Amino acid sequence: MTTEQAGNRLDDIAALLAPTLHDLGFDLVQVRLVGGQRRTLQVMAEPLDKKSSMTVDDCAEISHAVSAVLDVADPIEGAYSLEVSSPGIDRPLVRPDDFARFAGHEIRAELDQPHEGRKRLIGRLDGVAGDGDVLLTIDGAEWRVPFARIKKAKLVLTDALIAAALKGNAGAHEARE
Repeated sequence: MTTEQAGNRLDDIAALLAPTLHDLGFDLVQVRLVGGQRRTLQVMAEPLDKKSSMTVDDCAEISHAVSAVLDVADPIEGAYSLEVSSPGIDRPLVRPDDFARFAGHEIRAELDQPHEGRKRLIGRLDGVAGDGDVLLTIDGAEWRVPFARIKKAKLVLTDALIAAALKGNAGAHEARE
């Protein structure tokens, strides 16, 4: 199976699971299938209000509901384990609104191809432009990176991010350093 086929399959699984999660009051953040012989389907979710914390009971509720959907649809051949989690404090950024929501925090991003000569970026996230480009400050310089070029990105665990999370507003713009 090619990387593109695997990506399409995960997109199909995400589309299958998202309505169930939404009905439970959660937003699907990410779906990943990891491992070789012993595969694990990782489902990452967060409360729709983006402010509440996920509990172990929330993960169990999601796991039961998602298991039922997967049992009926059977989108994955062979055996696998299901793992449900919250994104955590140093969460992945996967949608344009994630990049807008966490403006002011430091991120680490990997691009599908070099941009301005670099494929790996670390810097302050400044938000999203009207055209969808992700705005960053890297080494004091302003960068515009097309969202479609970002292969993966996540927040970097910093004192400011921890302080914002403790206040219950990790996505608030006031957390800027």
